[in-house]
Amino acid sequence: FYSQQSGQLSFPSLTAHLCSGPLVALLLARDSALRHWRELLGPVDSQRARETHPRSLRAIYGTDKIRNALHGSDCFTAAEREISFIFPNTTIEPFPSRQAAENYLSKYVNPTLLKALTQLCKLKPTNPVIWLADWLFANNPNRPAVQEGIVELPSECGF
Repeated sequence: FYSQQSGQLSFPSLTAHLCSGPLVALLLARDSALRHWRELLGPVDSQRARETHPRSLRAIYGTDKIRNALHGSDCFTAAEREISFIFPNTTIEPFPSRQAAENYLSKYVNPTLLKALTQLCKLKPTNPVIWLADWLFANNPNRPAVQEGIVELPSECGF
């Protein structure tokens, strides 16, 4: 990730920090994801972030320029390279447009969810979250049917 910084004086401190403990790797997907994530991160230097972007993640969780708490890819090319490094079996596909996402939700998700939430309101179960999870699992229209060792996939898959 940081090969471009290998000649800088801070590089040994940076690599020591990156290897100092566990990390959480996330792959974020949304329209303009890089821009939105970098806005949430704030400036690379956490001290500067506290001055100019006090509500940014680096201002809140970072301590300095090296220990700035979070990483954000500089551009799409860097993101592809970093994703392939951390998640080698991931296929990077274009994020659907807003309209495509709305069409998918309207056709495949909303009808099932509407039935579930209607039942939920009628029954008023004690633990609505567990009830909803169980109902969605039992009533998943895309769940494969297994009969006598043969798996039958739904005729139309929304993926």
